[in-house]
Amino acid sequence: MTSPSKIVEKKYLVPFILITSLFALWGFANDITNPMVAAFKTVMELTHTKATLIQFAFYGGYATMAIPAALFAQKYSYKKGILLGLGLYATGALLFYPAAQFQLFGFFVGSLYILTFGLAFLETTANPFILSLGSSDTSTRRLNLAQSFNPMGSFLGMIVAAKVVLANLEADKHGVDFSSLDAATKAADRLHDLAVIRDPYVALGLVVLVMLVIIAVVKMPDTAHQEHIHPLQSIKRLLKNKVYRKGVVAQIAYVAAQIMCWTFIIQYAENLGLSKEMGQYHNMVAMGMFIVSRFASTLILKYINASKLLMWFAIGGITTTAGAIFIVGLPGLYCLVATSIFMSLMFPTIYGIALGNVGTDTTMGSAGLVMAIVGGAIMPMLQAVIIDFETVGFLPAVNASFILPLLCFVVIANYGRQSYRLNLKP
Repeated sequence: MTSPSKIVEKKYLVPFILITSLFALWGFANDITNPMVAAFKTVMELTHTKATLIQFAFYGGYATMAIPAALFAQKYSYKKGILLGLGLYATGALLFYPAAQFQLFGFFVGSLYILTFGLAFLETTANPFILSLGSSDTSTRRLNLAQSFNPMGSFLGMIVAAKVVLANLEADKHGVDFSSLDAATKAADRLHDLAVIRDPYVALGLVVLVMLVIIAVVKMPDTAHQEHIHPLQSIKRLLKNKVYRKGVVAQIAYVAAQIMCWTFIIQYAENLGLSKEMGQYHNMVAMGMFIVSRFASTLILKYINASKLLMWFAIGGITTTAGAIFIVGLPGLYCLVATSIFMSLMFPTIYGIALGNVGTDTTMGSAGLVMAIVGGAIMPMLQAVIIDFETVGFLPAVNASFILPLLCFVVIANYGRQSYRLNLKP
């Protein structure tokens, strides 16, 4: 009888720890940025729709750079792809300094776009790198374990957003609408508030540079496929792979649902009379639930088929978002918070299922799944358009807008069902 494969073998432990730390690093960037939609809306006097250009740039950068990142990693190595990603990440974060000096919303948007080029390199290389560090029998569990540290970074990002940014915005402290203030007061507040937004990103850029140096000097196993695979041939094979193709669609739906639920929880809370800061506290509770559920679901995956568990978690997401739509008041907000429990396993599990049988096309397949993060660029803008209506039928518009993540969970549940019926081994 053969002994069960370890999730992480001893020889891969140091690389696993270092690369897993990057999951927390990009989680921080994701979730300090989501609340910036509400912050920029007030400080720069924007509509909900225009403020979501923050999300469009942030998640659009993934779509722009995922395939170049895959080609780079395929030609060179996962390590070199990670180092380039860290360099771009640091550059985008440090550009917040001149953006605040010029007080241009477009400069901030461009800085985030460059920052996300780096994240695209990191996710395109780090996810398949983790999958490759050991037996394929434990690859999905190993990725779930690594991804469990992503929400820890996200939680820290939320704390910084709430305590360092949202709590210190002068634009929210006058007791009246910011746009009604005189020009001199608005100018002073804007100068102060853009510096408040700037500083965490500049500090983040410096931390990223430190990580770049550490990873540069540590030897990493070269587990990338070294065969000379023509990218067009790889793409053709992936497009013919039904499980992979549908996995990309499911990943688009998941990322869209996650970003919508975590971005607009603040607006949902504000509609109930709560402050931005209190809305962000509810977001932090949601993230705490997400973290606990991510570790729990990693354990459960040892006993339950990944596709089947994905389906049931998606059904749970459908239920809680329905509550957020139709229950007006704090119970609806609590339903929205609880949705994070069911989102917890989705990204790495869809990722592992979709790449389960792509063979030497793993690197290009990873790029397609990272490009799926573009769902976080498009769908929040559509949700913001709904919210700008203020009411939809008998419901507040912010409640009605959560029909979009509900539909996303329907897509994910169907993918779980289909991949389970195909008896795919995750």
